[in-house]
Amino acid sequence: MKIRVAAVLAILAAFALALRLAADSPKPAQDMQGMEHSALQMSGHMEMSAHMRLTSLRAKQPGDDERAAQVVAAARRASERYRDYKTALADGFQIFLPNVPQPMYHFTNYRYAIEAAFAFNPEHPTSLLYEKQSNGGYKLIGVMYTARKAATEADLDQRIPLSIAQWHAHTNYCKPPDSERADVLKPNARFGLRGTITTREECEKAGGTFMPQVFGWMVHVYPDEKDAAAIWSVERQMEHGDHDHMH
Repeated sequence: MKIRVAAVLAILAAFALALRLAADSPKPAQDMQGMEHSALQMSGHMEMSAHMRLTSLRAKQPGDDERAAQVVAAARRASERYRDYKTALADGFQIFLPNVPQPMYHFTNYRYAIEAAFAFNPEHPTSLLYEKQSNGGYKLIGVMYTARKAATEADLDQRIPLSIAQWHAHTNYCKPPDSERADVLKPNARFGLRGTITTREECEKAGGTFMPQVFGWMVHVYPDEKDAAAIWSVERQMEHGDHDHMH
């Protein structure tokens, strides 16, 4: 049991580090434990709330459809390469929380996560999205791209047109004090990314540390779907939530 717990914490630490590198600036080492617990929260069901921000849909501009189609084509090429999850593992993708039951598993490439903080390469998704099968294998259903926390909507629009895709970010994060660390994993948590605390005032009153946004921006693409609404489905992103992954 101790070995299993240590392995889970190691994966959480790696994931939090990758997402930290995609943020504005390095976070103090003492913040890592709270961020790891929040990453674990994000592996569960996530709904639109005070803890989730979406980019606004813009009016479509000339060339938007073509630019979005290029991203989908790149996502499809990546998907074809990684239909076999073993190929993804061989190429450096790591399963986030493999022993924790999830509706969708993120296979994350931390080198690509760092790359995405500075440039957008749709051939290099930060995470591959899989559903676990009854035989123990994984079925690829999509990919996830990430961007820096400091990215503006104009920056995100340069990567994928905001008339078509909506990126999301995790917001109003209250890191619990050490004495309350276990709270984030409770059904009615006060702290973390599913907690009832959503303002700086509430957080500081409870002894926590408030962050308006934690981790970078994220967007899912489901390239096997047949129409744009399904390929860029915001509802599906909210249904599954993220670690994301990265986050």
